[in-house]
Amino acid sequence: MKVPFLDLSRSHQALRDEILQSFAATYDAGRFCLGDDVVAFEKEFATASGVADAVGIANGTAALHLVARALNLGPGDDIVVPAFTFIASAWTASYVGARPVFCDVDPATYNATAETIAAAITPATKAIVVVHLFGQAADMDPILELGRARGIPVIEDCAQAHLATYRGRPVGTMGCAGTFSFYPTKNLGGVGEGGAVVSTDAALLERVRLLRVHGSKVRYQHDEVGYNYRMEGLQAGALRVKLRQLEAWTAARRAHAQTYREGITLADTQLPQPAAWGDSVYHQFTLLHPRRDALRAHLADHGVSTDLIYPRALHEQPCFAEIGPATGSLPAAEALARTCLSLPIFPELTEAELAYVIETINTFAG
Repeated sequence: MKVPFLDLSRSHQALRDEILQSFAATYDAGRFCLGDDVVAFEKEFATASGVADAVGIANGTAALHLVARALNLGPGDDIVVPAFTFIASAWTASYVGARPVFCDVDPATYNATAETIAAAITPATKAIVVVHLFGQAADMDPILELGRARGIPVIEDCAQAHLATYRGRPVGTMGCAGTFSFYPTKNLGGVGEGGAVVSTDAALLERVRLLRVHGSKVRYQHDEVGYNYRMEGLQAGALRVKLRQLEAWTAARRAHAQTYREGITLADTQLPQPAAWGDSVYHQFTLLHPRRDALRAHLADHGVSTDLIYPRALHEQPCFAEIGPATGSLPAAEALARTCLSLPIFPELTEAELAYVIETINTFAG
């Protein structure tokens, strides 16, 4: 049997007619950049995210950039970022000329904690980026208390955590702002690029709206340097169709994760477990194994596709060589990068495919 790591065609084919109808409506109306489709999606996504308002953005990386700009972060500022995450989280600092200061993570949840963040705070720290990695909410209350005590805003990177909650509170609603990605592979993914910013701070969202359209509220009047970060109408239309399926898709991901947990018995394997403050939405199901590369090769030999998310900690990326810290300084993040292996977890996986993946893992002899 062959099991793909991800097969977007399964969900896309099921929704093909609805998505093409949304495209036709947008096309016929000529609503290509922003417009009614984006406004409608913003309202619906805000409701799903537990806030009053959301701002549609060109992509998730741009969303992080705009929040950094809206907070007036820039040269001379330090921004704490987890060392184990996708590199876009660090661009929050780099794109505005600030310095990313990398912190270690919890080896159980793969997320930064109040303790690891505190160890990375400097006198120049002006923001903290918390990533809800792989769909698991970070332990937010201690982090928020740390931020309040130090007067440091907390930005939530929710790119992989659509519909995740922390002690009943939706991610993205606890810090100063939450950013989302709608890249096609995300739990809520478009048919191209897309992103959003949510916040309970109306003034911050208003500034994000200004910055996403060249710093302009009035046509041809530019109040400050802005960007072309508009969401496209076609993407918003497709996302509106997909948003209606997100709860069911999330339930399927959680069921698949539980099947993996109950079935995988391979020795020396660490499986992701639900946190006390809220279960993951499982953008990824990432296990740890000391012979990760050999296990991955075994799975590939038997037709099971996997991925390494992520094989290198951020402080070990060549682009950050000059700022460090040195290898060995953030041991949990480095260990995760050496041992992580992500399994297929998309909603449309069949019971037979899941059983085959589990059987193949359990027969790994090393």
